[in-house]
Amino acid sequence: MSKELVTALNALEEEKNIKAEVLVEAIEDALKKAYEKDYNEADNVEVNFDPKKGNIKVYSVKTVVDTVEDENKEVSLKDALAKNKAYELGDEIKFEVTPSDFGRLAAQTAKQIIMQKVREAERDNVYDNFITYQDEIITGEVERQDSRYLYVILPGGQEAAMKPEDQMPNEHYQMGDKIKVLVSVVQNESKGPQVFVSRTHPDLVKRLFEAEVPEVYDGTVEIKAIAREAGDRSKIAVYSHNENLDAVGTMVGQGGARVQAVVNELSGENMDIVEWTEDPVEFVKNALNPAEVVEVLFDPANERGITVLVPDYQLSLAIGKRGQNARLAARLTNYKIDIKPESERDAVIAELEDPERIAAEQAQQAQRADAMKSAD
Repeated sequence: MSKELVTALNALEEEKNIKAEVLVEAIEDALKKAYEKDYNEADNVEVNFDPKKGNIKVYSVKTVVDTVEDENKEVSLKDALAKNKAYELGDEIKFEVTPSDFGRLAAQTAKQIIMQKVREAERDNVYDNFITYQDEIITGEVERQDSRYLYVILPGGQEAAMKPEDQMPNEHYQMGDKIKVLVSVVQNESKGPQVFVSRTHPDLVKRLFEAEVPEVYDGTVEIKAIAREAGDRSKIAVYSHNENLDAVGTMVGQGGARVQAVVNELSGENMDIVEWTEDPVEFVKNALNPAEVVEVLFDPANERGITVLVPDYQLSLAIGKRGQNARLAARLTNYKIDIKPESERDAVIAELEDPERIAAEQAQQAQRADAMKSAD
């Protein structure tokens, strides 16, 4: 058994990058438990494993006392002095008690516990490696798909799972396809590290632009917000920390080259890049691009409520196909946006300023606030 352990120890440290001291500790712990179980001994034993020679020795640790009451745990001062005249009361002495057949009897139990420790160490190594990639882009290879996930092999052979909601609706994945994914979640589970990746997460768009636009990577141009309907359209709000640099133009690139590279990577997903500003009126106007906004009216009864007036002939453009333009603008700005034609301005203002409606809305908000406090 000892030779096999030394061979396994060397192989695991070299091939699996598991530190020798981790395995030695696991081995000693395993053999101690095996000894206590199979030989019905007390817990005052130590097991020493020599990782170079493979020698295994079991020691019973006894305390030096005047009068011995428990021979398994105590040794008389007289016997201790006979062994070494330097011993005093209270000292601990180790006596070797290694059974001749210990290696054979303990092998199976030791192997089970050692393998458990090895799996734990391997799991921690993988977790430590991939947690550094969380929220980053990595290129993987499509391996297979079942009823739950699409499985992608990442560098190093780690398998990652992609949930259905993380798969692009306009993409069809084939075994062997190389795809860029965002490492969205890394979990250290008892059954092994679980790595989840995504093609639909908004941060994938952000990381792709960081790779294509040096000014984004170095922070000169900041991506303030992203609203995304993966596979179809994204709206991105950007801000330049250099007043002489146009944030939107920088993102688009000469001839649209930069934004087109991201669009191509996302299988044709459209990109609306707008300028972010602290002024909510201007930001909402920008977010509703390409529609023209005539006026932005704030709702006095709802702090995050806004009604936007647009030219009648641009109403459908502002709302967008299936409401997408308005929906993405609302998510980008974090405002509840209601779009109305300019011809209804008087009616809209009358409704917004209606005192009964304002009072009712404020009462509802107070009730919601009280309910949240009660829940807390």
